Amino acid sequence: MSKIISFLLSILLLFAVILSACAAPAAPTEAPAQPTQAPAEPTEVPPTQVPEPTPEATSRVLEEGKLILATTTSTEDSGLLDFILPDFESQAGVDVDVIAVGTGQALTLGEDGNADVLLVHARAREDEFMAAGHGIRREDVMYNDFVILGPEADPASIKGMTNAAEALSKIAAAEAPFVSRGDESGTHTKELSVWKAAGIEPAGDWYISSGQGMGEVLIMSDEQQAYTLSDRATFLALSKEGLELAILVEGDPVLFNPYGVIAVNPDKNPAIQNELANQFIDWIISLPTQEMIESYGMEDFDQSLFIPDSALWREAHGTGS
Repeated sequence: MSKIISFLLSILLLFAVILSACAAPAAPTEAPAQPTQAPAEPTEVPPTQVPEPTPEATSRVLEEGKLILATTTSTEDSGLLDFILPDFESQAGVDVDVIAVGTGQALTLGEDGNADVLLVHARAREDEFMAAGHGIRREDVMYNDFVILGPEADPASIKGMTNAAEALSKIAAAEAPFVSRGDESGTHTKELSVWKAAGIEPAGDWYISSGQGMGEVLIMSDEQQAYTLSDRATFLALSKEGLELAILVEGDPVLFNPYGVIAVNPDKNPAIQNELANQFIDWIISLPTQEMIESYGMEDFDQSLFIPDSALWREAHGTGS
């Protein structure tokens, strides 16, 4: 009997061992539960890898040895800057980075602190710029005049007229093609003032607002046999390249076109080179540079494309402002 009990106890003990051996792995079946959730954390980009917000690019940085000149397209398209700037660059030992845009855009560049000095031609807007504190010094530099150009066929019959407003009235009445700068440049500002004097707000298929510089507008007008308003210097410079437009209206005092140079307020941007800007102004209004301006165009056109008009020039030649 005791042997039977002993045998049964052995069987039970063996069964318990086997049972415990089978149950032992049960614990590890839950252990992997932690690693299966662990990868959820790496799905978040570590702080060191989170892309930083891209800051707005600073408008400009200080560039030693470079002066930024924002100017109207007429001073570049006419070739004047190529003629006179090497002299300043040689004297000052710097490069002049020219940004040729409409006067409105040039003034905006100055207002935003993205230029050191401006050479523009819209006196009322220049005065507003100075009054608002965007500039700290303005000087007269030179002048020329605007002319109304058109095809030789002259469908609006304005040739020989000396009243610009009346000429534009005839163009509008004939609905003859007219290409406008349409870019808030000094030329566009002048054009709009003449339309206003004529009591006309130009509109219609015949009135083409291009949003282009003076050179592009002249080429467009030539191709389309259209009328346009241009500064005389750019027109003459491009006439050497085969432009076939003709000067039809000139001589009206309202077509006077003065240019001024402005030093941008250095408070606009720590990168503004005020000392260099004033050096440029002193140079461009000086008698030697004014003489260079007067000579430009004489060889090719037997006339100056720009007339010197700085205070120093007027004082030296006894002329009024």
